[in-house]
Amino acid sequence: MIAVAITSGEPKAHFPLTLELTSPKMPKRSWVKISQVRTLSVLRLSKRIGRASSEEIAQVIEGLNEIVGA
Repeated sequence: MIAVAITSGEPKAHFPLTLELTSPKMPKRSWVKISQVRTLSVLRLSKRIGRASSEEIAQVIEGLNEIVGA
C-alpha cells in the first residue's frame, strides 16, 4: 500500500507540501504531509479512524504531481 503521513499538528509549510483535511469523517483537525510518501504492508493496518473526501484525495494527487513535476 502507498500512503502519505497525516498529522494533527498544524504545519508550517503549505500546499503542495501539506493539505488540511476538512472532511467531517476525520476524528479531529488533520493535515496530510504530501511530501512524506511511504509504502506499507497491509498487515500493519488496523482499524480505519477517518476518511478523506474524494475532492481531498484529488488535491493530494495534485500536490504529488506538483512535487514530482508531472
